[in-house]
Amino acid sequence: RFSLFFTSQLPQGLGYTSPLPLFPYIQPLTDSILLQAVERINAAVRAGVPENTLPEVYPSAADLYQRELTSLQQQSPDGSLSHPELLVAVEMLSSVVLINRALDVGDRNSMWRQLASAVTGLSNVEDEYAQRYMDELMRLKAVAREEGSDYLTWNDIQACVDQVNLTIQEEHERIVAIGQINEALDGGDPQNTLEALLHSAAKLTDVDPSVAQHYYDKLLEARREKAHETEDPSAVLWLDEIQNAVLMSNKDTQEALQFSQAIQAINRAVDSGEAPKTLAALRSPGAGLYGVTPECVQNYQDDLAKIKQDKTQDGDNGSDWMKHWVKGGHNYYYNLKTGEGSWTEPADFLQNNTQLNKEDIQSVVSGVTTTYNREQLWLANESLIAKLQAGCRGYLVRKGLKERKDFLKSQDPAITTIQAHFRGYKQRKVYIKRKEYLNDHSEDAVKIQSMVRMHQARKKYRDRLKHFKDHINDVVKIQAFIRANKARDDYKTLINADDPPMAVVRKFVHLLDHSDQDFQEELDLMRLREEVVTNIRSNQQLENDLNLMDIKIGLLVKNKITLQEVVSHSNKLTKKNKGELSNLMMMNKQRGGLKALSKEKRLKLEAYQYLFYLLQTNPTYLAKLIFQMPQNKSTKFMDSVIFTLYNYASNQREEYLLLKLFKTALQEEIKSKVDQIQEIVTGNPTVIKMVVSFNRGARGQNALRQILAPVVKEIMDDKTLNIKTDPVDIYKSWVNQMETQTGEASKLPYEVTPEQAMSHEEVRTRLEASIKNMRTVTDKFLSAIIVSVDKIPYGMRFTSKVLKDTLHEKFPDATEDELLKIVGNLLYYRYMNPAIVAPDAFDIIDLSAGGQLTTDQRRNLGSIAKMLQHAASNKMFLGDNAHLNPINEYLSSSYQKFRRFFLAACDVPSLEDKFNVDQYSDLVTLQKPVIYISIGEVINTHTLLLDHQDAIASEHNDPIHELLEDLGEVPTIESLIGENPLPPGDPNRETMGKTEVSLTLANKFDVPGEANAEMDARTLLLNTKRLIVDVIRFQPGETLTEILEGAANPEQEVEYQRAMQRRAIRDAKTPEKMKQAKPVVDDSLTLQGKKDKIRSNLQRLAELGKVHPENRYQDLINDIAKDIRNQRRYRQRRKAELVKLQQTNAALNSKTAFYNVQIDYYNQYIKTCMDNLASNKGKLSKKPGDTKAKKSKQVSQKYTAARLHEKGVLIEIEDLQTNQFKNVIFEISPSEAVGVFDVKAKFMGVHLETLQLEYQDLLQLQYEGVAVMKLFDRATINVNLLIFLLNKKFYGK
Repeated sequence: RFSLFFTSQLPQGLGYTSPLPLFPYIQPLTDSILLQAVERINAAVRAGVPENTLPEVYPSAADLYQRELTSLQQQSPDGSLSHPELLVAVEMLSSVVLINRALDVGDRNSMWRQLASAVTGLSNVEDEYAQRYMDELMRLKAVAREEGSDYLTWNDIQACVDQVNLTIQEEHERIVAIGQINEALDGGDPQNTLEALLHSAAKLTDVDPSVAQHYYDKLLEARREKAHETEDPSAVLWLDEIQNAVLMSNKDTQEALQFSQAIQAINRAVDSGEAPKTLAALRSPGAGLYGVTPECVQNYQDDLAKIKQDKTQDGDNGSDWMKHWVKGGHNYYYNLKTGEGSWTEPADFLQNNTQLNKEDIQSVVSGVTTTYNREQLWLANESLIAKLQAGCRGYLVRKGLKERKDFLKSQDPAITTIQAHFRGYKQRKVYIKRKEYLNDHSEDAVKIQSMVRMHQARKKYRDRLKHFKDHINDVVKIQAFIRANKARDDYKTLINADDPPMAVVRKFVHLLDHSDQDFQEELDLMRLREEVVTNIRSNQQLENDLNLMDIKIGLLVKNKITLQEVVSHSNKLTKKNKGELSNLMMMNKQRGGLKALSKEKRLKLEAYQYLFYLLQTNPTYLAKLIFQMPQNKSTKFMDSVIFTLYNYASNQREEYLLLKLFKTALQEEIKSKVDQIQEIVTGNPTVIKMVVSFNRGARGQNALRQILAPVVKEIMDDKTLNIKTDPVDIYKSWVNQMETQTGEASKLPYEVTPEQAMSHEEVRTRLEASIKNMRTVTDKFLSAIIVSVDKIPYGMRFTSKVLKDTLHEKFPDATEDELLKIVGNLLYYRYMNPAIVAPDAFDIIDLSAGGQLTTDQRRNLGSIAKMLQHAASNKMFLGDNAHLNPINEYLSSSYQKFRRFFLAACDVPSLEDKFNVDQYSDLVTLQKPVIYISIGEVINTHTLLLDHQDAIASEHNDPIHELLEDLGEVPTIESLIGENPLPPGDPNRETMGKTEVSLTLANKFDVPGEANAEMDARTLLLNTKRLIVDVIRFQPGETLTEILEGAANPEQEVEYQRAMQRRAIRDAKTPEKMKQAKPVVDDSLTLQGKKDKIRSNLQRLAELGKVHPENRYQDLINDIAKDIRNQRRYRQRRKAELVKLQQTNAALNSKTAFYNVQIDYYNQYIKTCMDNLASNKGKLSKKPGDTKAKKSKQVSQKYTAARLHEKGVLIEIEDLQTNQFKNVIFEISPSEAVGVFDVKAKFMGVHLETLQLEYQDLLQLQYEGVAVMKLFDRATINVNLLIFLLNKKFYGK
C-alpha cells in the first residue's frame, strides 16, 4: 500500500525543483551532481547499509528508511529510484518517524499535526476522529514495542486509520438500527419490529423470528417502564435494554413451553389412572403448583379424573390448542399434538374443552390438601374434642341433677323431718355399738392410728423430696428467672424512682466498689493516653522539622543558604519514636531532679501539681494570660503549653475543660478586643485560630477526611475536568489550540482584555461549559458538607454556638444573617476551605513522598472553594467578575442551604450535658488527672504567670497567688532535671528543656485535711455519703433514721471488720497514681463509730441546709442512687474512651510512618546533593571566607515609619499622627535562624521594643487570606507588602 500511494504522490512533470531538505549533500547544484547523488543513494540501498543510506536523516530510524526504500527499489522496473521518487519517499518516511517519536513521548499535538499533514500522505483522515486515531495508534505502538519492533510503518498507520473509520461507521449504523427498532415499536407492527431486530447493523444476538409477538410486547413494556421511571414520555430504548428484552423474551418462551408441557403431562397422567405418575407430574417444577402433598396422591387422582370426566360429558370439540395465561400477563398458545407453542393466536383458534388447565388443577390440589390438613388437625386435637364432649355430657347430667334438686328442695320440710327421725335412730344405734366396741379395744385403736399417721407423713415427705430432686434443674431455672426479674425491677426502681427505697439501694451499693477490672482498665487508659500524647508531641516535632526542612531546601535551591546548613538540620531530623520520648519522661530519681526522693523536691513537685490543676480547671487564668502576651508569643504558648496541659483532649474530662477554656477566652476576646462585628472576619482572632488548629489536627482531621475525601478524590480522578472562569485564560487556551491544530500562527492578538475576550463566541461557549461543570462539582461538595453536621467535631460546633451567642449579646442589633455569616466564616472558610484548596496538606488524600497535585487539579479545587466561599458568605460576583453573573442565582440558593447548615451546627447541648461533668466529678473518679509536659514548658509557664500575675488575678486573696508564693522563684532547667549547671550558650540546654515529666494533678483547696473537713460542706457531704454506704451494707433497715437508731449486733460488727480488712488489702495493691491524695473516710472506726460519725455529720449538714431530717434524709439516699448510676455511665464511657484512644493511636502511628517516609525522601535528596558535591568538588569549592562574605551582605535594613507608609507596608500606628512617622525608625535584620527576622522599633532614637518575625508565619497569614496584622500591638502592617519587602531586600526576589 505504501508503494502504491508513493507512486501516486510523485510529481507529474519534471518541473519539480524543490530541494530535499533532509539530504543537504543531494541538493541539485547541477544535473550531473544530482544524478550522481541519486546513484549513490540507490547503491547504498542495494548494499543494505543503513548508516550509508541516510547519514543525516533521523539516524535513530535508519532501519526504517532502509527497509522501506529497499521495498520501493525492488518494485521499481529498473531497480533504481529517481530523484522525485526519493524526495517523496524520504518526506513520507520522515513524517512516519516523527509520528513514532510523538507516540513514544505521548505528544498528542505533534502526532495529530503529522497525521493531518499532506506530507504524510494518509487518506481518509477525519478531524473529528482525531482522538480515536491517536488512542488506537498508541495502543498499536505498545503492542509493537512488546513484539520487539521500534517503529510503526506507514502501512500500519494507514491501516489503523481505516480500522478506526470502519469501527466508527459500524457504531453509526448500530445507532441507526436502534432508532429503526424504536420507530417499529411506534408503528405497532410486530413483524416490522422483528425485521428491525434482525437487522445486521444492530448486532443483536439470539433473535428468534417465532417469538416476534413477544419481542414486540416486552419491548413496549420496557419502554413504558423507562418512560415512567424517567418521567419522559418520549424516552427510547437503548441497545443494552433491547438486548435484555430479547433475552428475557426467549427465557419467557422457554418457561411457557415447559409450563404447557407440564400441564399436558398432568392431563396424560390423570388419563392413565396411575396415581404415582400423577403425583410426579404435579410436582414437576415447570407446572408451578404449590401445596402438593404426597399423602393425598390418590385423592388428587380421583378428583382430577372426576373433573376431566365432567368436561368430556359435553363432548370433545377435537381442538389441538390450549391457551395458557403465563407470568407477565401474556397468553401462550400450545399445540397438544406437535408439542410446540406460540405467542400469536392461531387462525380459527378454539380452546380444547377436555383438557385441565392450571386453574382447575391448582383448585383440586388446594382443596384436597386443605381437607387433608383439616383431618390431620382433628386427629392431632382428638383429646380436646373428647374433653369438649365430656363437658357437654356433664352439662346434661348437671341439668338433670339440678331439676331433681329443685324438686327435692320443694319437698324439703317433709324430707328433712323423715330423714332426721330415721338418721337419729340409726346414728344412736351405731353410736352405742361403736362405743361399746371402742371401749373394749381402746389400746389397739391408739396404736393403729399412730402407725397410719406416721406412714402418711413419711410418704408425703418422701414424695415431695423426690419431686424436687427430679426437677432440680427446673427449680434452679425458676429461681434464677425470679431473681433476675426481681433484680431488673429493682434496678429500674433505682433508675426511675424519685425516692428509691433503702432495700433497693442496699442491693446495688456494691457497684460503687472498684474491682480488679476497673483498675486494669484505668491502667490501660493511662497507658494509652500517655502513648497518644507522646505520639502527638512526636508528630508535631516531626512536622515542624519537616516544614523547616522544606524551607531550607527551598532556600538551598535558590542559593540562599549552603548545603552544609541543610545537612546540619538533616542530622537533627531524626525519626523520633515512642521509646525515645518514654526515656525522656523517666527522670532519674537518684540525680536530684524534680521527682527525686527528698522533702524539698517533693514539695516542689506537689506545688507544680497544685498549680497546673488550678490552671486546668479554672480557665480564667489562661484566658487572661493569652491576651497579655504578644500575638507571636501567645501562638507558641497555645501550641505548646495549653494543648499539653489538657493532654490534647484525650479524654472527656480534659476535652470538657479545654472547650471551657476556649469558651472563656473567646468571650474575653470579643468583649475586650472586638469593636465591630466584621473584625472577626477581617482580623485573625487568637482563639478562633487556636480552635481551628486544634480541631483540624489529630482530633478533627478524621472528620474532615470523612466529609471531603470522597468528593475530592472524585474531582482528582476526573482527568477531563478543566475549570477556567477567566475569559483571558480561556481565550489564550483557544488560540493555542488553534495554532496547534493548524500549525500556523493565529491572526488574533494574544494580549486582550476580558471584554475583548468575551466578544468571541467560542470564548463565551467555553465559559458557559466551564461554569456548568463548576456548578455540578460544587453541588457535590455542597451536598457532602450540608449532610455532615453530625460528623463535625463537637468542639467546632460548640465554639460556633458560643461565637454566635456572644456576638449577639455584644451586638444585639445585628441580624441573624450577619451572625450566621460569622459562623460560616469559622465553620467553612477557616475550617473546611483550606482542606479543599490543599487536600494534600491536611491529609484529606494520600500522596506518596514527593508526590503533588497537578496544576489543573489545584485550579479546579481552588475554583470550587471560591464558589463555596461566596455561597457561604452570600457574596455575589460583581465588578471585574461580572461575566460570572449567571452563577449568582445559584449562589443565593446555596446560601440558604448553608444557612440551615450553620443553624443546625449551632444546635448542640451544653458542655455539662454533653460530658456529664459537674463540680464533684474529680472527687469521685478513681483515676487522678495526669499531664505530660516538658521541663521547658513548666519553666516558661511559671515565668509567664509571675510576669503577669497581677493582670490575671487582681484579687490579693486569689488562690493562684498562694500557689506562686509556694513555688518561689523560677528554677533553672538543670535544677529541675538534677544536672550540673551549664553555660548559657550550651546547646544541651535546649535538649534538656525538651525532657518531659508526668505530673499527677491534685487540688490543694478541694481536698482539705481533717481540721478543715468540717468547714467544707461539699467534702462533708461526700464523707457522709461514703460512711452511709459502709453502714447500710451491714445493718438492715427501711430508712436511714431506722438504721442509725438501731444498735449493731456482734455478727454485723464481725462482718464489717472483715470487709474493712479486705478493703485495706485491696488498697495496698492499688497503683500509686490511682490512690486518693488523702482518705476521706477513716476505716479504722467500728460500725457503731461510723454511725455516730454519720449522726454528727448529718446535724452539721442540716444546719448548713444540705439535708432535711423531716424526710428521713431521703435526699442522701437519692444522691447515693445517683452515684451508682453515674458509676455505671463512667464505666461505659471508659470503655468507649479506650476504643477511641486505640483508634487515635493507630491513626497517629500511621501518620508517624508517613513522616518517616518523608524523612527518608529528604535524606535521599540530601545524599544525592552530597554525592554531586563530591563529584564536582573542584567546581564547587569555595574559600572559607566566601560564606561569611555572603552573609555579611544581608545587613540590617532601616526604614522610617514615613517611608514604610509611602510604600504601603505601614498602614497606621495607634495614638500617633502621620506627621510624627518620620520620628519612628524600624530596623529589620536577619537572625541566626533561617527565615527569622529581628524587628526593632525606635522613637526619637530611643529603643522601645524588639520582636522576632518569622517569615513562615507571614506566609501562613497570606495563605489564610489575612491582609493586615499588628506589630508591637500598635502598628498595623500590610502582610502582602511586608512579604514583598523582605523578598526584595533579603532574598533578592
